[in-house]
Amino acid sequence: MNNDKGIVIIGCGAGGGTAAQFARKTDRKTNITIFEKTKYPQYSKCGLPYAISGKIPKITDLIEFSDEWFKKQKINLFLNTKIEKLDYKKKIVYGKKQNQLIKKSFSKLIICTGSKPFIPSIKNLDCEGVFTVRTIDDAEKIQKYSKKSKAATIVGAGFIGLELADNLYKMGLKINVIEALPSILATNLDEDMANIVLEKINPDVKIFNDTIVTKLSCLNTSIRSVFIKNKKTGVKNTIKTDMLIIATGTRPQVSLAEKIGCRIGKTGGIIVNEKSETNIKDVYAVGDCTEYVNFINNKPVLVGLGSITVRQAIAAGINAAGGFYKLPKGILLTFTSNIFDLEISGVGLISNLLQKDTYFYGKYNGNSLPKYYPGGKPITIKVLADKNGRILGAQAVGDKAAQRINTYACAILAGFNVETVKKLETAYAPPVAPTLDAETLACDIASLKLSHRR
Repeated sequence: MNNDKGIVIIGCGAGGGTAAQFARKTDRKTNITIFEKTKYPQYSKCGLPYAISGKIPKITDLIEFSDEWFKKQKINLFLNTKIEKLDYKKKIVYGKKQNQLIKKSFSKLIICTGSKPFIPSIKNLDCEGVFTVRTIDDAEKIQKYSKKSKAATIVGAGFIGLELADNLYKMGLKINVIEALPSILATNLDEDMANIVLEKINPDVKIFNDTIVTKLSCLNTSIRSVFIKNKKTGVKNTIKTDMLIIATGTRPQVSLAEKIGCRIGKTGGIIVNEKSETNIKDVYAVGDCTEYVNFINNKPVLVGLGSITVRQAIAAGINAAGGFYKLPKGILLTFTSNIFDLEISGVGLISNLLQKDTYFYGKYNGNSLPKYYPGGKPITIKVLADKNGRILGAQAVGDKAAQRINTYACAILAGFNVETVKKLETAYAPPVAPTLDAETLACDIASLKLSHRR
């Protein structure tokens, strides 16, 4: 056993890898060890749909930091190593690599165990041709199988499901998407904004909202069709398919943390504070396995975005190495994506998380350039605010949506209201932007509604 105590990190995803990097930047000498159960070091899970289609030439191009990079930084990385046991009292981690038992003592522990795919109740899921999409191995299997397939069915119309639909469609497959909720992207966008996205999805891609998959039909162990049922009408249908990809979200992996006494929150994640500390001394947690609070309403929320994971990891790495770093007192859940060549972005709360009479909104449909200048593209922005004008959330669909939502993220973090943002002096030139940009005009509309309420 290595008695040189230092920082031990469980998991080398974006959380674990980043925590190790910032721990090393903070302390150039401390012993840092990462245990990773797969054969891959830190890579981008968000890039998997694009690697499957070949837009990213090789799936392994997603690897951001190689094992050689970690060696150069004098960070001990054990790949293909599963943690068998944590002994917090003795501060020892027990790992197993093939038949080799690895024991490592620690002074600080960072848990980055991530999440696992949620699998809905569907009969005959043991058919060949059924996949989840969470790892490089998953992506390689989907890519290989799709090359001999003509049709794919995707369960889940969140971002991963729709990004997969987009990329597999561009590979020439016939696509059906099955969504149990009333609209696509239901946890990210209000239904009116989601409908704008729905209208832009290629009509050859069939979307079934309010629908569940009940059973699969197999021939010689391979999937041949899926049985679906509309939740509202009860109408049943059968779809022929060669593949089924489940993209119905994830669940935190917290069993190791739970065994040593880490508090698990209402969402199922490990509760952490602004320093990424758990309730157990010298134990930190980062990423998809954790729960933090929403900046706007102070309610617990699972951390499911890579951008937040990385910021948590910076905090955990610096603090575990003896430095000092604090996150804001809550997360904004700022997101973006590009589906069927349409940019989508948002920040903060959506309408169904708010009580009906406690908020109002401003919505602007316009153009990214002055009407007289060629090349402008549509942009729709919706901003939600409380009765005092405080911005609670915003959504954008169209040209440079993420850029505009970043403005709202700044505004929410700074405590600006719609009155302030409507007066924001934005850059103007005919080839670049109109005199009054869309994010200010959405707030202008919201401000007008607010004045009528008073």
